[in-house]
Amino acid sequence: MRSPELAERILHFGLGAFHRAHQAAFTQDAGGRWRIEAVSMRNPALSDALNAAGGVYHLVERHPEGPLLIRMTVIDRAHCLAADPGAVVARIADPDVRIVTATVTEKGYGFDPATRRLDPSHPSVAPDLARPEAPRGLVGAIVEGLRLRRAAGHAGLSVMSCDNLTGNGHLLAGLVDDFARRRAPGLADWIAETCSFPDSMVDRITPASSEATFAAVREATGQDDPLAVETEPFRQWVIEDVFAGPRPAWEAAGALIVTEVAPFETMKLRLLNGAHSMTAYLGALAGLPAVRDVMAEADLRALVRAHMSAAAATLAPLPGYDAEAYADTLIERFSNPAIDHRVLQIAMDGSQKLPQRIFAPARDRLGRGAGVETFALATAAWIRFAEGRDEAGAALGLNDPLAGPIRAALARAGTNPEDRVAALSRVEGLAHLGLLSDPRFGGSVARHLDWLTGKGVRATVAEVLRGLAEG
Repeated sequence: MRSPELAERILHFGLGAFHRAHQAAFTQDAGGRWRIEAVSMRNPALSDALNAAGGVYHLVERHPEGPLLIRMTVIDRAHCLAADPGAVVARIADPDVRIVTATVTEKGYGFDPATRRLDPSHPSVAPDLARPEAPRGLVGAIVEGLRLRRAAGHAGLSVMSCDNLTGNGHLLAGLVDDFARRRAPGLADWIAETCSFPDSMVDRITPASSEATFAAVREATGQDDPLAVETEPFRQWVIEDVFAGPRPAWEAAGALIVTEVAPFETMKLRLLNGAHSMTAYLGALAGLPAVRDVMAEADLRALVRAHMSAAAATLAPLPGYDAEAYADTLIERFSNPAIDHRVLQIAMDGSQKLPQRIFAPARDRLGRGAGVETFALATAAWIRFAEGRDEAGAALGLNDPLAGPIRAALARAGTNPEDRVAALSRVEGLAHLGLLSDPRFGGSVARHLDWLTGKGVRATVAEVLRGLAEG
């Protein structure tokens, strides 16, 4: 029976900082009777802490002139999938829940990047196929919850990915369909008929919380808040208008509800996310801890802006949006001195991120006969990062689903840069892309890798900038 005071609910998978700074903020600002139940995928400590706090935490917006504190109350309940999968799937079956959303990062979807189909051997999928009634992964949990919802005779709902994946709604729909058909074709048909999977694009820089985050809350409120999250003032959410039922008035909080998300998504992936990856790997190698530190160096800042222009040239026109003006805005955001966005946070999962952020626009430029210098440099910096040491010899951890195969391939290849690039081009999970084995791109990557190894980041960047200036 629906409670009259809280009639509409969202169940969100991925109780991380980004959700608490982005979708939760939009939903709270949209008003109405909508509330969020958030699901921690593995760590019960986070969900327990949020429940103990009654769902209250603080959002610290880092403005250049000083922080702005916002008291967040829209998440009123939390669960942990690993601790109690039954409770989570039961919530999907509840008619009060109208929307399921997710921010579980690219690696949480369990798909084969070569086919964009469900990978039945993936660690977030295989156990759920074996024991579907007690799921531990996103897709298995959604399917089991929808199975219970159908059995209870309730209507379908809207399921929305908010992760940085091309066509994230269509991707998730295909994964859910594939998983459901392995269980019962009739269930898959019901999902296709009654549920919707809107594409969405999200954008808000959200650094990991630090002692400075907690100190800002303590100074303003006199209380400790271990759940506090910090973020930048800017935020963007573009959502495809294909909902299966009611939704919050997110447009009242500034979200764009559109017929097609893809152009916005591509612009963001190639300009913001691509430049972020480049910044992260070069910054980590040079011993620069945060994006703002990279942007404080004139040559590095100029390189990042040049890369954005090269990426912008691969975009189709988007009416009402100027890609170069968007790039200028990104430079300002990256340079915000109040945002301590650590490069190692951005550097995680490069094998999952670079295909959309760097390789796809590089392939487009090669197809047009255009240069790929900055894309090759970004890729070379990733390879050099994967070697595990910065320029001063300090260790760099490789937090990546393909860390083992990548490190093994590099170890077998020896020190020759061409051999190292060729070895990575054969790593399962990267080989399907074909770009590293293209001599036009792979050769350029090897050249930049040689420069980074021999000259270091700053001399290499100066060399690339000279080449771009000469044309």
